Amino acid sequence: MSAGNDIPEWLATPQTYEPLSDNSTFVTKSTLSVAAALRQLRLDDGRPSPLSPVAPFKLALALGAIVLNSLAHNLMVTWILLAFVLVRATLLPRAALARVVAVAGAAALLSFLLALPAALIGQPASAVRLGLKALVSAGLAMEVALTTPVAELTGGLRAFRVPNLVIMTLDLALRNIVRLGDCALETLTALTLRSVGRDEGKRASMGNVGGTLLVRASKAAGDTFDAMRCRGFEGSYDGGGQVRPRAADVAWAIAFSLFVVLFLHLEGII
Repeated sequence: MSAGNDIPEWLATPQTYEPLSDNSTFVTKSTLSVAAALRQLRLDDGRPSPLSPVAPFKLALALGAIVLNSLAHNLMVTWILLAFVLVRATLLPRAALARVVAVAGAAALLSFLLALPAALIGQPASAVRLGLKALVSAGLAMEVALTTPVAELTGGLRAFRVPNLVIMTLDLALRNIVRLGDCALETLTALTLRSVGRDEGKRASMGNVGGTLLVRASKAAGDTFDAMRCRGFEGSYDGGGQVRPRAADVAWAIAFSLFVVLFLHLEGII
């Protein structure tokens, strides 16, 4: 082989690159925070059981139970509702059960801590009572949300005379917040993968992430507006189809009526 075809010495020399260690705690914590917020905001399509009432009636029952739980002076009312929440929670899938426990537990703990100073004025049971009531109310709300399809949940709001435009705004806002959260999570993951070695501009890159989300949000809003104009949107929003009563509604109505009678008896009204 001629000398002109020899590989240059500098090209044959092995090169080892060891990037300098860097602290990526800021980006990692930001990614985990976005992911945690998404898990709380994302409403997976609920799976109602055959014995579940229709969505409007389910919302009315849950609201009535939460109101009675808040008004009850006799703690036995709260214990009865807690038993129902626990029994219903055992029938949920594992992921849904974990969300109910996390949200209801956090609400109970926060309520307990806020009411803890009441022990200084001679009311030590107030913190326990308030924490227990918060546990039951949050558990009821989460179980309704996780056992009702999103379309039925938004459609069920009509039973409370909520305007269709308000329902549409809540529906679109929730869906787009989740989509933008997914976009933020993907952008932060890409930033982490591209941050090889020491990078002093990671905090400055967070501004770029925010700018990207702003542009995506503006584009999504424009696309939604154009789509609504093309479809001749006139302000009428169908949040769900016609709701047909189920046979289970009668059983739930009787059970709730008996609970109301029990509530009035325990409170000494009748």
